[in-house]
Amino acid sequence: MIKKSKKIIATGLFSTLTAAYLLGSFAQAQSPTKESSAKEKLEAYIKFTQIISLIEEEYVDEINTTTLIDKALKGLMSNLDSHSSFMDTKAYKALTVQTKGEFGGLGISIGMKDGALTVIAPISETPAFKAGVKSGDIILKIDNQSTIGMNIDDSVKLMRGKPKTDIVLTIIRKKEPKPLKIKITRDIIKIQSVYVKTINEKLLYIHVASFDQKVVEDVKKALSSHDKKDGIILDLRNNPGGLLDQAVGLVDLFVKEGVIVSQKGKSKTENLNYEAHKEGSDTTTPIVILVNGGSASASEIVSGALQDFNRSIVIGEKTFGKGSVQIVIPIATKEALKLTVARYYLPSGRTIQAVGVTPDIIIHSGEIAKKEDSLLLKEKDLKKHLESELEKIDINATIKSIRVDNNDTKSKESSVEDLNKTIITEEQLYKDAQLKSAVNILKVLIITNKGRK
Repeated sequence: MIKKSKKIIATGLFSTLTAAYLLGSFAQAQSPTKESSAKEKLEAYIKFTQIISLIEEEYVDEINTTTLIDKALKGLMSNLDSHSSFMDTKAYKALTVQTKGEFGGLGISIGMKDGALTVIAPISETPAFKAGVKSGDIILKIDNQSTIGMNIDDSVKLMRGKPKTDIVLTIIRKKEPKPLKIKITRDIIKIQSVYVKTINEKLLYIHVASFDQKVVEDVKKALSSHDKKDGIILDLRNNPGGLLDQAVGLVDLFVKEGVIVSQKGKSKTENLNYEAHKEGSDTTTPIVILVNGGSASASEIVSGALQDFNRSIVIGEKTFGKGSVQIVIPIATKEALKLTVARYYLPSGRTIQAVGVTPDIIIHSGEIAKKEDSLLLKEKDLKKHLESELEKIDINATIKSIRVDNNDTKSKESSVEDLNKTIITEEQLYKDAQLKSAVNILKVLIITNKGRK
C-alpha cells in the first residue's frame, strides 16, 4: 500500500468540503426540508476526516492511511448488520473460493445471533458434523482467538485452512455447565445436497442439506422415480440456505400460482417478485416439512412459502431468521462491499428476518421410548416371528451363496448399510422424535385427504 501525502489529502478534503458546502447552500435555497440533511452529512464528513487527520498526526506509531481507512470501512460495515462487510483484496479472493463449492474447511454455516457468533448448522458428513458441532452452538474462540467483536467474514477466514490441519473451537452449548473444546481436522468440503429414502414403501423422504445449483434437478428425479408415493416428508433441518433460485424452484414444484417470495429494498431495482408456474406442479400429494433452529435463509423461504400457501404442514422448532438479501459490489478491481440491499417477504407479506418461521406444530428433537408389549405372544405374532427368522436364514444363505459363487467379500453388515441409504426403518424413526411425528402427521393427511388441492 502506498502512504499518501497529508498535504494532498488536505487539499482534496478542502475541495470536497467546499463543493459539499455549495451543494448544501443550494439545497437550502431550494428546499428547507433537505437543508438539514445536507448540513448533517457535511458535518459528519468533516468529523470523520478530522479524526483521520488527528490519528495521523498524534498516534504513537506511524499509520498507513490506506490501512487506516480499510479498518474504518470494516468497522462501518460490521455495524450496519451482521451480513454486510468490506472485503479487502484477500477477502474478495476468498469469496471466489467459497462459491466453487469445494474448499478446505470445517463444514459449518455460521451467523450472528444476539451479537454472538453462532452455528446455524453443521453440514451433514463434514468434519464439524462428525466432531459433534451442533446447531445453536456459540463459538467463543477459534483456536486461541476470541470471537468477541469478530465479524462473520473474519471468522470464516480463521476456520478455513489447508486440509488435514487441526483447529480447536471453544463453544458454549445450551444446558452445558461450562464451555466445550472441540478439535476438528479440516478437509475438502464436498457437499451432497439431496438425500432420498422411503418410509413404509409409500412415503417419500427427501432431505435437502443445502441449496446448491442441482437441488431442483435432484428433487425432480426423486419425485419421478417414486411416482406411486402417498406423501412427502421434506427435511430442511440444519439447512443453512444457499441459492435463491433453487429455493423458488423447489416451491414451484408444489404450487401452481402466486408469488412464492418477494424482495423489497430502498432501490426500486431490488424490488422483485418470484412467481410460481403451473407447468409440472404437484398440487395434490400431502407434504410435511421438518425445520429447526439450523434452518435458515433459502430453507426458511421454502418452508414459509409452502406454509403460507397451505400446501404443507411445518413441524419441528422455530427457524434461524435470516431473511435479508446481500449483493457484492466491486470497488476498483480487487476489493468489494457485501451489502444488505433488501429483505425477503413470504406470500402472506410476513418477513423472516430476525423472526424466522414458526412451525404449525412444535416438536423438539429427541428419541421416543418404544414400549414393548408385556402380554404373551399371540398366534399372529408368533407367525410373524417365525417368518422373520426364516427370512434371516434365507438372507444368510443368499449372502453365503454370493460369497461362494462370485468370490464376493461384501459382508452382511455392508448390505444392511446399503439398505439404510435407501430406507428409514421403524427403529430409526423412534430415535428421531421429529421425524416420527412427521410420519404420523403425514399419515393423517393422507387418510383425511387434507393438504390436497
